[in-house]
Amino acid sequence: MKRRLEVFILGRGKLGVALHRAARRAGHRVQIASFRSWHPAGPLTADLVILAVRDKELEALAAQLAASNLVKKKTAVVHVAGARSSATLDALRGSCAGVAQMHPMVAFASAAFSPALTGAHAHVEGDLAAVAVARRFCRSVGLIPRTFPQLNPVGYHAAAGLVANGAAALAALGQELLLRSGARADDIPHLLGPLLRSVAENVEALGMPGALTGPVRRGDAAGLEKHLITIRQLLPSAASFYAEAARAQLPLARALGDAPSEAFDAVEALLKP
Repeated sequence: MKRRLEVFILGRGKLGVALHRAARRAGHRVQIASFRSWHPAGPLTADLVILAVRDKELEALAAQLAASNLVKKKTAVVHVAGARSSATLDALRGSCAGVAQMHPMVAFASAAFSPALTGAHAHVEGDLAAVAVARRFCRSVGLIPRTFPQLNPVGYHAAAGLVANGAAALAALGQELLLRSGARADDIPHLLGPLLRSVAENVEALGMPGALTGPVRRGDAAGLEKHLITIRQLLPSAASFYAEAARAQLPLARALGDAPSEAFDAVEALLKP
């Protein structure tokens, strides 16, 4: 069995707490501290230091750690910000084993609940020594470490935010529509959670456009019109969102070709602004 890592996590936010839980389950010797109230008693001797703080704090924190000689030469230091590359920690280069970015593509919504990490991916890039330790840590907690050369970190993070937070906003609209359609409030999360999981499973197994389902894929303009009429009656504020989402589905449906092209033309005509 490989030696356990000594891990220090700075930041008790949603992601920091989730990584702390996962590291403990994996058997690592792990400590966590709140960034705001942290008063180091001495140098950090861990194998891996994870900076789970706000993006805007990272550069100043790296400079502070370097100036105070708090990080030992054997220690790898990583941050978990999706939109910032490993260069954000440049101030620490030379005073530690190496620096890296280690961003899990997972949605962390609450410190009280941590989603499963197993099978999820984490983008890891930076100095070779730090990347090696970060990859080892990722694998130990169930994450699949990936490195995408020449990745635009802001575009990568924007894509993650679009999917994760767009799905949450979409679920909120679906919740309100279900309420106005007669569903009980307590039941709705139990309806929508498995539905969203099934979409995720389809995306992972089938990719795009194969994961698309519903009336647009079938070229069902009549069914789509009924949806729009009902949404305008029950929740008018969601009608434009629904129509825009349907327009985004149309190229996917045409690529799949499950209906004649004239059926998709009818859908396109229905959805014209």
